[in-house]
Amino acid sequence: MLDGKKVVVVLPAYNAERTLERTYAEIPHHIVDEVILVDDASRDRTVELARRIGIRHIVVHERNRGYGANQKTCYRRALELGADIVVMLHPDYQYTPKLILPMASIIASGVYPVVLGSRILGKGARKGGMPLYKYIANRILTLAQNVLIGAKLSEYHTGYRAFSSDVLRTIRLDANSDDFVFDNEMLSQIIFAGFEIAEITCPTRYFDEASSINFWRSMRYGFGVLRVSVQHLLARLGLYVHPRYRMNENSSPKLSVKSSSN
Repeated sequence: MLDGKKVVVVLPAYNAERTLERTYAEIPHHIVDEVILVDDASRDRTVELARRIGIRHIVVHERNRGYGANQKTCYRRALELGADIVVMLHPDYQYTPKLILPMASIIASGVYPVVLGSRILGKGARKGGMPLYKYIANRILTLAQNVLIGAKLSEYHTGYRAFSSDVLRTIRLDANSDDFVFDNEMLSQIIFAGFEIAEITCPTRYFDEASSINFWRSMRYGFGVLRVSVQHLLARLGLYVHPRYRMNENSSPKLSVKSSSN
């Protein structure tokens, strides 16, 4: 535990056999209570390897349901295990697990309920090998999102995130997509609900074994991001409130809408 808080790391996995062991080895197990791997019908030996290296909580989707659906299973299982803090880490070794401790500490201390590992703060993205076109697209989309959503984040597209369990119980994850745009829908919900967000600088690695989506799926993702941002603006103005922005019953009271960079 960390300051009396139960820390659970969730690994949304798909064909992660080549990188899973390295990722798992760097997790700070002295403060992490449980590790959950959700396998989205991988075609390699991800599940077999997960069992061999000692991951106790493994959930296997019988068919490929998508990145967003994978995360929904991750968070549902983490809450079932009584998590106070949930850290979502991709098992492709693109993000360093060594930041789990500071990210979880920010939440455990009560300073912020959400922490993002940002590749854009500092020079981590380009230094780590992010392709130039992806970097430019990231910056353009983030600028548009900040304007439409009314927040101030350095990026919305990181796959390294930590949440208080209160946040996960408040927002309606079931109202989100099962595809890659899930990440943006989730952040939009968090900001709309008024939870503050911290960001810390995160180095990244781009290499052959790291997961990536192709150009056309990236294009579809980009248009999906803009759609979510417009929906957020409409909800913020009270013109149309998408069901995803209706909080769960018995959730935390709405806080002031504000996001912060750290």
